Amino acid sequence: MRFTRRTLTAALALATVAGFSHQAVAADKPKVALVMKSLANEFFRTMEDGAKAHQKANAAQYTLVANGIKDETDTAAQIKMVEQMVAQRVQAIVIAPADSKALVSVLKNAADKGVLIINIDNKLDADALKSKDLNVPFVGPDNRAGAKLVGDYLGKQLQAGDKVGIVEGVSTTFNAQQRTLGFQDAMKAASINVVSLQSGQWEIDKGNTVAAGMLREHPDLKAIMAGNDSMALGVVAAVKAAGRTGKVQVVGYDNIAAIKPMLKDGRVLATADQYAAKQAVFGIEMALKALADKKKQSELPAEVKTDVALVTKDSK
Repeated sequence: MRFTRRTLTAALALATVAGFSHQAVAADKPKVALVMKSLANEFFRTMEDGAKAHQKANAAQYTLVANGIKDETDTAAQIKMVEQMVAQRVQAIVIAPADSKALVSVLKNAADKGVLIINIDNKLDADALKSKDLNVPFVGPDNRAGAKLVGDYLGKQLQAGDKVGIVEGVSTTFNAQQRTLGFQDAMKAASINVVSLQSGQWEIDKGNTVAAGMLREHPDLKAIMAGNDSMALGVVAAVKAAGRTGKVQVVGYDNIAAIKPMLKDGRVLATADQYAAKQAVFGIEMALKALADKKKQSELPAEVKTDVALVTKDSK
């Protein structure tokens, strides 16, 4: 009996040491949170899949917690998500903010608690960041340049003086604003008139409703530019319902899988590829490097540009 107790005591001691050892190893492997916008949008599902594949291939280097909100405009839910990630003691948050300004305060709180913040997809507002004395690197494409590529291609199919509409994303987001500016740059260069600009809030149904209204109000409309491909899907449906397929050109942005057959058969003229599967990975890799180098938030670069490319039916 005495031997058994000693054996049990030794076993417990070894288990305790092993436990501490395991905790030490776990502590050395950073936990990275990926906080996205609506996972109803295929772009963000593709982003999540890319991030998970990267983590699986680098499982010894870090763990990943991926979350997304249900609605593109539900900033309150995304704010709570960030707070939950801080409570779970993640070392870094890679975020595609639903609103360029509304997320800054909660991200400042996270940074003050030692969490590294990396911004992807939708750029945080520069003035809002400055007001909080917060430096957050933006890792992503030039949305204005990407939208201009698409707009320039559309412009070559139209004539000077033609009328077009723009279905914008959530108007308070930086990437929506930049894509609209890119479309407008292209239309101005081609002497084409933008007669309507309305928000479809990044969503298929809202994009459809807005496009249907544009088509009724402007029966001579020649094209509609959508700030993302989800809204472009809604625009295509509206054009079909109005009996104007082939008469009203549609362009989008994101190059999601659902848009590819429409590019092939001409229902969508062009889109822009900003490599959704790599977007989060670029941010995650930057976070991991900064953590490994023990870089402070204030020491990170303000911006890291990634690629964006025009996609048409002729693209390979």
